[in-house]
Formats: sequence, structure tokens, C-alpha cells
Amino acid sequence: MSILRTLNTGATGLTANGDALGVVGDNIANTNTIGYKRSRAVFQDLVTNAGRAEILQIGAGSRLARVEQMWQQGALLSTASPTDLSLSGEGFFMVQGNASGVDGTFFTRAGQFHIANDGYLVNTDNLRMQGYQADANGTVTGSIGNVRIGPMALPATATQQVNLAVNLDANAQIPAPFDPLLPAQTSNFSTSVDVYDSLGNTHQVTTYYAKTSINTWDWHAMEDVGEINGGTAGTPFEGASGSLSFTTDGALDTDVQNISSWDFVGATAGQVVNFDFGTSIADGGTGLDATTNFGSASANNSIDQNGFAAGSVSGISVNETGVITGSFSNGQRRTLGQVAVATFRSVDGLSRAGQGLWARTEESGEALVGAAGTAGRGSITAGTLEQSNVDVGREFVDLIAFQRGFSANAKVIQTADELYGELVNLRR
Repeated sequence: MSILRTLNTGATGLTANGDALGVVGDNIANTNTIGYKRSRAVFQDLVTNAGRAEILQIGAGSRLARVEQMWQQGALLSTASPTDLSLSGEGFFMVQGNASGVDGTFFTRAGQFHIANDGYLVNTDNLRMQGYQADANGTVTGSIGNVRIGPMALPATATQQVNLAVNLDANAQIPAPFDPLLPAQTSNFSTSVDVYDSLGNTHQVTTYYAKTSINTWDWHAMEDVGEINGGTAGTPFEGASGSLSFTTDGALDTDVQNISSWDFVGATAGQVVNFDFGTSIADGGTGLDATTNFGSASANNSIDQNGFAAGSVSGISVNETGVITGSFSNGQRRTLGQVAVATFRSVDGLSRAGQGLWARTEESGEALVGAAGTAGRGSITAGTLEQSNVDVGREFVDLIAFQRGFSANAKVIQTADELYGELVNLRR
């Protein structure tokens, strides 16, 4: 009976449009959800009498065939928080933990991360970010795991080299023979630098330069003997010395270091510090890249050393490829790890897991994991978040369309019901 069929057809349309209204409602509800991707209702028609001649086939209504995820890029919102991350382009952040009672690895576009009290980078539901680990030297390895930022201490590193770039006045007079007890009075010029022992303690070392003949100088690195094992404060201690010779053009010809041994109090004994004055001609250089012997006043052009005290993480930064760099309280910077980004052969095959997460399925295929900006993966922007890609105006248009569809199908059911009532009354 076609009236009964009409009732069923109207019911399918009522159900399909009602489900579609739910999809629109979900989109509107998540307008301000970070990383949310809008959904789209996909309808499919139903046909009865399948297999019969086309003229006899009668439509049986519609159904909601699937809810399709729309993956268009959302706008980026600036937050200024270094742990807020967004992806511009393809890919997902990887997080691991328990979501809705299920343990596993999940994928998300929501980059709202923060440092938990145990030092791990986690999202708003305390799922841990996955990334590539860095070794003690700051080299990123191929091992993927939980990304940990702190509490992390950077151990002290003893100074092994001091680099100096000075000009020694070629017109300087030759002073009295160098006296370690009166270094300032028996030298022409001096420079100072803080060096670190194995404990991270600083020691001020002063290098005195004494002209010995034309184009030839001696240098003596001195420190208060009170900071040397067995010494008495106030007496200079010579820990390193050497000589420098120059060409008639003022270029560094030879650079000789005679001794270098420092027994700082409480630290590792016999610390060797190499004093580098530049690349001499004897070593294959030009002799003009650092220390020179020109006819102008002696001056310190630059000085640095490679030691530092112990420190802890005081801040982080993330670049566009996801490399996480830690800033330490001792002024050092070191790579701590790299954010992993996953892509899929079929992103439409992912299963929505709630909480801004998706899970892999057989249809999506395995996650293809790599660094941001490689193999078609998007780049990372720190201090921003990807907003929902919901367009409220479009959702209201869809809302009106589905509401009208719902009302029209309700009218079909009402009409069919009235006709059915008249048919029943024919017996009376």
C-alpha cells in the first residue's frame, strides 16, 4: 500500500534531517574549540523494488549515509605562549595516554600544550606529546617518545679553551723582565676572563702580555693562588704561559703555549686550558683573524671561553620544524627534542575519538611520522593555536535547510496519516 510506504518514506526523511540537525548543532557548539574540524552530513537516497524495471522502482526516502570531516585549515590565533603550537598544512600532533578509557596513541590538531609538574609536555587532558628525543649533547635522535622539558639540569662544564683577539702595540717599550709577583708592573698590557672549573665555580684569570723583543711577546695567565689547592690568598699563580711572534706586517706568525695546569680548590686537578690567539701563519692561517701586532694602542677586541656553570631550564622555544630549544639559567641554549608530526594515506579514514582527538583505523592506514616541514607535512608556529574551521554563517544556512526538510517530512507523515484515516473510515 503506497500510503504506508509514504509514512515510512516521511519517517526516513524525518530521521535523516533530524540527524543532520545534530551535525550542525555539533559544529556550532564547537565554534570556539581549538583544532576542531567541522562535520558535514552526507545524505543517500533509498529505493524499494530493487532489481525491477526502472518504471516500477519507487523511492523509499533517504538516510544519513555518513558524517564527513572537513579538514580545511583553521585561522591561527596568537597566544604568545611558547608551548602553544599550531600546524599550517597537513599533519597531526601525536599524544599518548588514556582518552575516554582507552590507552593508546592519538592524533590532534589542538596544540594547547603545557609543561606538567613532572616536566613532560602534555595537552589539556594530560596526554603526553610525542616527539624525537635529544641526547645529552643536544643531538636529536631517531627515537620517538614522551617529550620532556624539565626539571632538567645542565651540568657544569669546565673551561677547556679561551679564545683571545687582541692587538699588541708594536711601538711598546720592552719592560723589565716579567715578575710573577709583580705582573702588572712588568708587562705592557693585560686582559681578564672568567673561567670555570669542573664544579662550575668561576675564577678570574688575567693574561699579561710582555714585549721581549721586536715583534715578539710573552704571555702569562695568572690567578689568585688562594683559589688554587694549597695556596694562600693574595699571591698570584701562573697557570699557563707561552709566546707570540709576529711578521713585519703585524700578522701572527707563531703561537706557542708552554704550560697549562690549574688545580682549582675542590675541583678536578690538572685542568688544562688552551689559550688560542687565532690562526697563525705557521698553522696555515693568515695570522690576521684574531691577535695582531700593529702600531696602535694595545686593545682587547674580543674574548670568550667555552665553560659554564650548572643551570636549569628557564624557558623554551620551538621553531618551524618542531625543534625544541631550551634556555638555561646559566645562559646556555641546548636542543631538548623535536615535535613529531603524523600524516595518513587517508585522513578521512580516521576515527573521531572526542576531546579533539582522532584514532587510526585500517581505513586510514598507519601513521607516517616525521619532522614538520618534511614529506608534505605542515610547518609549526609556536605561540599560536589553530582555531575551529566552523563558519557560523554557513552553519545557520544549513540549519535552516535541515529544519525545513524536517518540517516538510513531518508534513508528509501528517498527510499520509490523514489519508490512512480516510481509508479506514471507508468501512463505516
